[in-house]
Amino acid sequence: VVTMNRRGILKSMLGAAAIGTAVSVPRAWAQTKHIRLYVEMDVDPAQEREMLDLFHNQFVPEAVKHDGYMRVKLLKRRSVLQGTAPATHNYRFELEFESEEQRQRWIASPGHQRVWPPIERFIKTKGTYPVVLYDEM
Repeated sequence: VVTMNRRGILKSMLGAAAIGTAVSVPRAWAQTKHIRLYVEMDVDPAQEREMLDLFHNQFVPEAVKHDGYMRVKLLKRRSVLQGTAPATHNYRFELEFESEEQRQRWIASPGHQRVWPPIERFIKTKGTYPVVLYDEM
């Protein structure tokens, strides 16, 4: 498993761009295949503000500390443009890690045990909400 210094890479890229120098992404970075986890959430609109506050102010600051963390997003569904989707799933939680092993370490951590249950309590379909893991290809 290759561990990359994302902040260092970004600083180098921004610095080089500022002085007009061509920058290439390190080869190992370009070849990394990450994992993504999607959770379809049914959140009561009356509780959205509280759930979003917990997500942004507790969950995200804890998640970014963990080895392999890439990103986390919480998306609110605007509309279904084609096909059908469960009417109750109004939020999608997206989590990306460099590997499934690193994600497993994150979910076993005391930090995750502290910050996920308060978010999960806002999901109305406890125990049955879809959680789907994807490998980047």
